[in-house]
Amino acid sequence: MNQFGTILKFELKYFFKNKTFVGITIFFVVLIAAVMFFPRIISIFESDDPDEGNTPFSKPVMLVKTDDTAKEDAVKDIFETYFTDYDVRLATENIEEIQKMIIAGVAECAFVMQNDTSFTYYVNNLSLYDTNAEIASEAVSRVYQMNAMINEGISAQDAADIINFRVSGEVVSLGKSQIQNFFYTYIMIFALYMVILLYGQMVATNVATEKSSRAMELLVTSAKPTSMMFGKVLASCLAGLIQLIAIFGSAVLFYNLNRSYWGENMIIDSIFNIPASLLVYMLVFFILGFLIYAFMFGAVGSTATKLEDINTSVMPITMLFIVAFIVVMMSMTSGEVDNPAMIVCSFIPFTSPMAMFTRIAMSTVPWYEIAISIAILVGSTIGVGVISAKIYRMGVLMYGTPPTIGNLIKAALKS
Repeated sequence: MNQFGTILKFELKYFFKNKTFVGITIFFVVLIAAVMFFPRIISIFESDDPDEGNTPFSKPVMLVKTDDTAKEDAVKDIFETYFTDYDVRLATENIEEIQKMIIAGVAECAFVMQNDTSFTYYVNNLSLYDTNAEIASEAVSRVYQMNAMINEGISAQDAADIINFRVSGEVVSLGKSQIQNFFYTYIMIFALYMVILLYGQMVATNVATEKSSRAMELLVTSAKPTSMMFGKVLASCLAGLIQLIAIFGSAVLFYNLNRSYWGENMIIDSIFNIPASLLVYMLVFFILGFLIYAFMFGAVGSTATKLEDINTSVMPITMLFIVAFIVVMMSMTSGEVDNPAMIVCSFIPFTSPMAMFTRIAMSTVPWYEIAISIAILVGSTIGVGVISAKIYRMGVLMYGTPPTIGNLIKAALKS
């Protein structure tokens, strides 16, 4: 136990003195601070402009032009209903002047209605995600309906009120809201993906470096290989957790300092309003998922004679994890997180950290399935750790041609 504690402390000091580790942490903290403080900074600059409103963001201007002056107020009301993110204004200028206003940036876009059933959409740079024309098609159809009512003797204002009437509805989700939970589920999966590949590769590289420099021969004379293995793996796990806590903790702090400036942003709110129970599941699957892969990376790293062999040696483990990541991400984006592939992956220890957590966050999973998945994962992590320790004990003193994984596992099971 004393050997394990000494190695754990030594490896943690290595991480905290590592310029890359510290630099990446500081970089992400500064980046998150810049993003979280961005609305506040924008509001400071906009507050110096007397023509701007009191809100942190001013709405872009949308011009609407129709030749029927008797109906233009009602038309404006309809467009305001459909384009709530724009400052909709009636245009009295001719088409050439409207085009100049858009090019000059006075207005972002304009709709010129030729008649009740057709329009021309003017915009300077058409974005790949610009859906204004599609939205306007529905708005213009409402204009047509309004004019039909006017022709039947209904006043323009009454017709506009009828067209703009909205039925109130409430959505009650008896299970999980995938829209609400998607973003922080995605962040957790992506963070697990990056940390496992980064720190797992680091564990394997450190072991191979010590072995290739012959430092391992000196270390094994003063410490048990098992203590060295678990010390390195747990140190990398703690370093990864501390780094993530620093990054996401700073994000929570900076967000709370600037909450009023973000307004009603659904994406930001969903990220920072993670339920406590889901946060516990996140930590459980994150820690167990990291450990099971880190043990394998450490064992494989011990079999490499040269540092150049690491990438080839860890390729099967990396590909296994990437396949699991692809399956989970495809299921998330499709919205079918309870498909057969995800259900199977939820009980395979190498894929369950991502698959089961995604199902818990984005669907309703029976408690016994969660318990079975965690039990299998805990047992597999312990089993992989024991086998990896035995492989590590034999691999650190093996030089020459690297043994195959099959031979190492057979030897470990016999020992």
